[in-house]
Amino acid sequence: MDIGQYLQRLGYEGPREPTLDTLRALHLRHLESVPFENLDVHGRRPIVLDEAAFFEKIVRCRRGGFCYELNGLFAALLRALGFQVTYLSGRVSPDGVQPSGPEFDHLVLEVSLDGASWLVDVGFGEGFVEPLPLAPGQWDSGGQRFHLERRGEDWLLSQEGPDGARKLLYVFSRVPRRLEEFSEMCRYHQTSPDSFFLKGLLCTLKTPTGRVTLSGSRLIVTEQGQRVERPIAGQEELERALLEHFGVQLPRRSE
Repeated sequence: MDIGQYLQRLGYEGPREPTLDTLRALHLRHLESVPFENLDVHGRRPIVLDEAAFFEKIVRCRRGGFCYELNGLFAALLRALGFQVTYLSGRVSPDGVQPSGPEFDHLVLEVSLDGASWLVDVGFGEGFVEPLPLAPGQWDSGGQRFHLERRGEDWLLSQEGPDGARKLLYVFSRVPRRLEEFSEMCRYHQTSPDSFFLKGLLCTLKTPTGRVTLSGSRLIVTEQGQRVERPIAGQEELERALLEHFGVQLPRRSE
């Protein structure tokens, strides 16, 4: 772990002490610097659960990734800075209602700090902006409201819409996990025809004023609540959009 190189990738120049302010600032910078993307899945470039591979891809090659990579590497950075971090297994809701996703479907983090616990997730795409207190209740983050509910050993994370209706994002337990326990689901999401990540190309990044998303052959830019969408035609235009909006340059096929 080269802390300096990682922080440079995030554009972070703030304090490094393991405090809540540092955690919040790093979480936000990660979401605004490293895209959530499945480009390697569609490029048939294997993703393995290895911190050195995560670092090479995300930091040195200035790429993004999906939850196992993004939260896996962020956990390594936080530990290097002195934070206490635990891997948790999340189960993404397939319809926003039912908590029926498979175990190890999503990798999420718990950070223990000064006697309190925080839910940390820089690998879900469009989720909460700052760490959430890991306690039942409702919490505002990035102009949106999230709800945490406990049912037995399960915790349910929901997002509240403009009409007040809740959408279940994922369910997780606080049983500590090891990174290698997510290997089977990591392979599943790269190979199964039922995997969400094989349904279409996705690259999305939070911006200071909204979000930019490449979804299939559409580029969607939202600024101050105003949404503009345009088609992307052909590989050349796709690669240009990835570089311009996400700073991502795909590896050559020969690589």
